[in-house]
Amino acid sequence: MKKLSILTSFSIICLFLASFHSIAQSDILKELKDIAIIDQKVMIPMRDGVRLAADVYRPKTDKKVPIIFARTPYNFNNWVDGKEITTIRVKKALEAVKRGYAYVVQNERGRYFSEGEWDILGVPVTDGYDTFTWMKNQPWSNGKIGTYGCSSSAEWQMAVAALDHPSHAAMIAQGYGAGIGRIDDIYEQGNWYRGGVVQMSFMAWLYRVEHDKFKPRIPEGATQEDLIRISRFYDLDPENPYVDFAEAFKHLPIQDGIKNINGKSEIFDKMIRRKPNDPAWYEGGLYHDDMEIGVPSFWFASWYDISITPNLALFNHIRNTTKDPEIRDNQYLIISPNLHCGFIRGTSENTMIGELNVGDARLNYNEQMYAWFDFWLKGEQNDFKDKTPRVQYYTMGSNKWQGSEVWPPENAKPTTYYLNSNGNANSLYGDGTLTTTKVKTDNSDSFTYDPMLPVPSFGGTPCCNDNILRGGAFDHQQTEIRDDILIYTTDVLEDGIEVTGFIESTLYVSSDVKDTDFTIKLIDVHPDGKAYNLDETIQRARYREGYDKEVFMKKGKVYKIDLTPMSTSNYFKKGHRIRIEISSSNFPRFARNLNTGGNNYDEKEGIVAHNKIHHSSKYPSQISLPIITK
Repeated sequence: MKKLSILTSFSIICLFLASFHSIAQSDILKELKDIAIIDQKVMIPMRDGVRLAADVYRPKTDKKVPIIFARTPYNFNNWVDGKEITTIRVKKALEAVKRGYAYVVQNERGRYFSEGEWDILGVPVTDGYDTFTWMKNQPWSNGKIGTYGCSSSAEWQMAVAALDHPSHAAMIAQGYGAGIGRIDDIYEQGNWYRGGVVQMSFMAWLYRVEHDKFKPRIPEGATQEDLIRISRFYDLDPENPYVDFAEAFKHLPIQDGIKNINGKSEIFDKMIRRKPNDPAWYEGGLYHDDMEIGVPSFWFASWYDISITPNLALFNHIRNTTKDPEIRDNQYLIISPNLHCGFIRGTSENTMIGELNVGDARLNYNEQMYAWFDFWLKGEQNDFKDKTPRVQYYTMGSNKWQGSEVWPPENAKPTTYYLNSNGNANSLYGDGTLTTTKVKTDNSDSFTYDPMLPVPSFGGTPCCNDNILRGGAFDHQQTEIRDDILIYTTDVLEDGIEVTGFIESTLYVSSDVKDTDFTIKLIDVHPDGKAYNLDETIQRARYREGYDKEVFMKKGKVYKIDLTPMSTSNYFKKGHRIRIEISSSNFPRFARNLNTGGNNYDEKEGIVAHNKIHHSSKYPSQISLPIITK
C-alpha cells in the first residue's frame, strides 16, 4: 500500500505539472490567436516548381508590415495528438506580432512538409531568394524582410545575403559558423574541418536529423487544407534509436561510422571523402570570401562555440573588403561567454560555462535585436547606432562586458611567448615553461602518439552533442598527467593580464611518420592548480603549406606549422598562470590521424608516431597573445 501511495502521489504531481504546462501553453496560443492571423502550411513555390512549407503569423491590421523570416531544417509543426503545443518558434511569433511584425518560419527543401530532396547546405541558394520574392509580393508586406536565427537557422543566411535581394533589408545571424566555407587562410568548410582535420560532431548530428529515404512522404501537389489536416495526425519527426556515441565514434574506418549504427549515411559518405579544398564545397550553400554580402548584419558569436575564429574572421572580412561603404559601416557583433547558441537559453547572474562560473553575463539581447530590426525594417530613427558599440564582448576572469570599434580592440598588442624546457615538458609534472624571453638553448620535447590511445576530448568547443562532448571550461589537471601531452606554463603572474583577440601559434615539429596532427590548447591556471581551458585548435601536418595540396613529412626533418588562430577574451588574474598544452590528438572532438599518410577515412589500422616539438634560436616555437594595454 505504501508503494502504491508513493506511485499515486507521483502520478498526481506529474498530472499537475503537465496540466500547468498545458495551461501556460494554451495561454500563449490564445494570446497569439487573439492578435494574429495564422496561416499554416503555406506552400511557397520555388523556380523549379518545388514547394516549401511555411507558417505565417501576422498582425490583425490593414497596414502593411515588415517580415522577420526564419528558415530551418528542424521540425516546427505545432500539433500533437490533435492538440496545439507551444514551441520556441510560437513564442518568437507572438513577440514579433506584438511588436508589429509578420513572422514567417519555413522548412528547408526536403524537410518535413517541404517538397524536394534535402542536402545539408547543398540545397539551392535561390530557395532563399525565391522566398524573399514571394514574401515581398504579399499584399500585407511592406517589402522589408529581416532574416533571423541561430545555428541551422543562421547558416544559410550569408550565401543568400550575397545574392543581394532588394527586400533583404537586414539580418541577425547567431552561431553561424557552419555556413562559412573559406575565409582567407581558414578552410573549415562549414565546421567540417579544422586545420584539415574532420570535426566529428557532424557524424552524430547527421544521424539524429537526416530522415530516412524510406520515410513517409506527402504526395506532391497536396493542398494546404490537406497538409494542415495531416499535420494534426502525423508529425513526420522520427526519433532514431539511441546510440552510444562514445563507442560509435571509435569505429574504423570513419567512412562507415553512420552505417555502423544503422543510420542513413548518404550525405556523410559523400562529405567524409571531400578534402578541405574539394570543388564540391563551392557548389552548395556555403559562404566563401569571394562572395560579397550586401546586407546590414548583426552577428552573435560565443567564446565556447565550435567556430569562434572563423566567425570573427568573417566579421572582419566584411568590414575590410566589402565595396559598399554603407554595408561595411553597418556590421555589428556580440561575443558572449556561452556554448553554441547558449545566449538563446539565457544567462544569469552566475553564468556557468562547463564547471566555471564567469559571473553575471546577462545582456539585453532581445531589446538590441528588435532595435536593429526596427531601424532597418520599420525605418524608425532610434538610438541603436548611437548607443551600441560596434563590438560587444565579454571578458572572462574580470567578468565584464566591454566595447570596441574594431576586432581585436586597437589596444591589443601581440606579445610573443616562447616554449622552453630541458627536454622533459611531458605532463603536468614536466619542466616546460612559457616565457617572453627568446630561447637560447637547443632543446626539444618528444612524445608518443598512438591513435588507438588518443588524448580524450575534455570540455572545449564542440557542438550539439552535450551528452557525448561536453563543451565549456573544465579543470584539466586530470588529463594533464598524461605523458603524451606537453605542457608549457608561465611563472605566477605578478600583475593581471588581459588577453583579447586572435591567438597565433607556430610550432617547429618533426616526426618518424609521413603525416600526423598537432593540437594546442590555451589554459588559465588558477592559484589552486585548477587549469581551465579557453580555446583549442589542431593542424594536420600534410596541409601545412596550404589546403590545395598535400605535402608529407620526411623522418626526422623539422617543419614549421602555423596553426589556425584561437580566440578569446580572458583576464588572467594576479597569481594565475598562462599555460598551453600540446599533443597530437583531441578525440572524439577531432578525428584521429592514423599516421599512415593515407586517406584516413577509409583505413582501419593506425601506426604509432614519435613526435617532437623543437624550441631553440633556430626553431622558436611560440604563441602570440594579444595583450590589452591600458
